[in-house]
Amino acid sequence: MPEANVFDAIVVGSGISGGWAAKELTEKGLKVIMLERGENIEHVKDYVNATKDPWEFPHRGGRTQEMIEKYPVLKRDYPLSETNLNYWVKDWECPYTEIKRFDWFRGYHVGGRSLMWGRQSYRWSDIDFEANAKEGIGTDWPIRYKDISPWYDYVETFAGISGSKEGLEVLPDGQFLPAMDLTCVEKDVAARIKEHYKGLRHLIIGRTANITKPLPGRTNCQFRNKCSLGCPFGAYFSTQSSTLPAAMKTGNLTLRPFSIVTKVLYDKDTQRATGVEVLDAETNQTYEYKAKIVFLNASTLNSTWILMNSATELFPGGLGSTSDQLGHNLMDHHLGVRISGKVEGYEDKYYFGRRPNGFYIPRFRNVNGDKRDYLRGFGYQGQGNRENWSRNVAEFNIGAELKESLLEPGSWQVGMGGFGEILPYHENKVTLDKEKKDKWGLNVLAIDCELKDNELKMRKDMLNDGIEMLEAAGVKGVTGKDGDGTPGRGIHEMGTARMGTDPKNSVLNKNNQVWDAKNVFVTDGACMSSAACVNPSLTYMALTARAVDFAVNELKKGNL
Repeated sequence: MPEANVFDAIVVGSGISGGWAAKELTEKGLKVIMLERGENIEHVKDYVNATKDPWEFPHRGGRTQEMIEKYPVLKRDYPLSETNLNYWVKDWECPYTEIKRFDWFRGYHVGGRSLMWGRQSYRWSDIDFEANAKEGIGTDWPIRYKDISPWYDYVETFAGISGSKEGLEVLPDGQFLPAMDLTCVEKDVAARIKEHYKGLRHLIIGRTANITKPLPGRTNCQFRNKCSLGCPFGAYFSTQSSTLPAAMKTGNLTLRPFSIVTKVLYDKDTQRATGVEVLDAETNQTYEYKAKIVFLNASTLNSTWILMNSATELFPGGLGSTSDQLGHNLMDHHLGVRISGKVEGYEDKYYFGRRPNGFYIPRFRNVNGDKRDYLRGFGYQGQGNRENWSRNVAEFNIGAELKESLLEPGSWQVGMGGFGEILPYHENKVTLDKEKKDKWGLNVLAIDCELKDNELKMRKDMLNDGIEMLEAAGVKGVTGKDGDGTPGRGIHEMGTARMGTDPKNSVLNKNNQVWDAKNVFVTDGACMSSAACVNPSLTYMALTARAVDFAVNELKKGNL
């Protein structure tokens, strides 16, 4: 083994959790290699579309028929666009099998989906961590809010989360930068909802990883709302803007793109991993890298794929499969319920810039004494703004009247969508497809996942409650729609290598260690034992920082 292939730690994946693992490990003095299966995207230099206006794109940022034909999965939702197409996986290179439809939107490059994420950043509460145990669902989380709370503090301070402190049990406050403003209409709707529901429901500004004050090496948000193109100001948290520069500053990080990790190498005598096997995505050459610690952060389903593909005679179902939980309990958030209407009386008001954020209505079902005919709950994310020049003005669709109408903003409107929790069902799972292969000849995942009765019941409330709230707030012409709730569309894949209290009920222990190999850690979405109804990325960050702290301490003690 060449000395150049030996490190203290290996990090697989460079997205939100992988970036954090690399930062924390290197800052603690370890020599680390971060392996990314896709290309390198350098901060600022490679954000080639970040400063373009819509008219500078050949199709005004839309999609062509050729794109629709070539991207049969990506076309199912908003990701298919000419503005950042290179950030998304090519469907024909990386296929997967849908036993049941699952919309899997991926980004294989340095930074992963940290370049394209929605940036909404919320803490979980004990209501979330205790739910499985109280309801007898899945397996109990091996941690509680008190275990992760200081790590939320830690990652929020570095990442930069703007938000308002609200004192809500269901949505704990954090270490916030100054909050962005609600629009005048949002403030009005918020006040009316609070009054109508006697303080039991709240509309607040979203808690977002867009900084509102400068941080080292980063400029505060410019309200351009072009985050998914990469931010040359570093105004939102991404691997490129935040964790990668910190890791590189230590001199302890080696970044290797175009490196597909195909398996974890395991020594049955020591019961430890010795490293990983890598397929070079450009040359198809195979390499091995050795390390004392391995962090799997390839994103939920890819980390599980690596574990499954690491099968041996000792672990025929894959490393971490002894509990029969590997690949099971796949979750997402179910979306597609939309409610909207118009607001009158603010025609002389407007707002500053293009705020890359919206409002949030935290969960209010099955909490505070409320009891429904389903478990868990949902929240809403939305926005109150004015129609722009591209609206369709039926009365003025020709000539001078059309031109004049487009000089003025349109009517105020409020729109919002529900984010509902999916329970961890054992039968919602991924397996290795033994027949279908990807561009590199590797077996792909087969996904078998669906919404069940609990989620379908929840969606009825999600729709009816949304309509009721906006009408109670004085919004006019409120309409609602229960749209496409296909799993995967939330782009919040979770589970398939869950944490638990015992090797018999889980893949990972309370420190995110694989029970079968204590020097292998999984801290991306694969580790989640339930899904809550809030965006999960902040929790991945906190769990990663916590796990690295534990791993390095154990390494120093000689336990790894």
